[in-house]
Amino acid sequence: MKPITVLPPGEPMAAFPPVAQALDYPNGLLAMGGDLSPRRLMYAYRKGIFPWFSEDQPILWWCPDPRAVIVPQELHISRSLNRILKQERFSVTHNRSFAEVVAGCAAPRSADDGTWITPAMQQAYLELHAQGHAHSVEVWREGCLVGGLYGVAVDQVFCAESMFSRESNASKVALVHLCRHLIERRFALIDCQMPNEHLLRMGAKTLSRQKYLKILGEFN
Repeated sequence: MKPITVLPPGEPMAAFPPVAQALDYPNGLLAMGGDLSPRRLMYAYRKGIFPWFSEDQPILWWCPDPRAVIVPQELHISRSLNRILKQERFSVTHNRSFAEVVAGCAAPRSADDGTWITPAMQQAYLELHAQGHAHSVEVWREGCLVGGLYGVAVDQVFCAESMFSRESNASKVALVHLCRHLIERRFALIDCQMPNEHLLRMGAKTLSRQKYLKILGEFN
């Protein structure tokens, strides 16, 4: 088994090991420890690394292989979702209620669930938002926030972190509007991190770690 690099808080950014050293199982685990300072987070994202850990764990840093991505122009919109969009039952905003979106994503999905978006993680992304790096999409119905998503813009790649829905299809509507927004701004990819069936149905595909990092490197 490969050793895991332990990052002390405040360690120079170069303390991240080469991503080729990430574990095969669990897929992509690269390092632990360090801190969630804006400087470290942005350095990590530019290297294809992201934090993901539970409340009872140290900070864990990942760079999985393969990587799930969505090309904004290739998002799959089903007939039923297209009908919902045409009905305009929802209104959508950008960066209007970032903290509320993060809190919505952090809320446990059921009474038995925990959350990986810990208070420390929430504060870290609020700081990134204040610096202009992190962004949100909000979905509203009758003045109430019913869904949304947030993530980090790294040059022409949007690193999606999480989404939530309090009403059926609200998070899908947020994703559609995100893609439209990114197309207007000529973004190349949405980084979805780990593949899952929901994302694949929406048009996500997988890239090798090497291919993803090559694309990411073209913009920074």
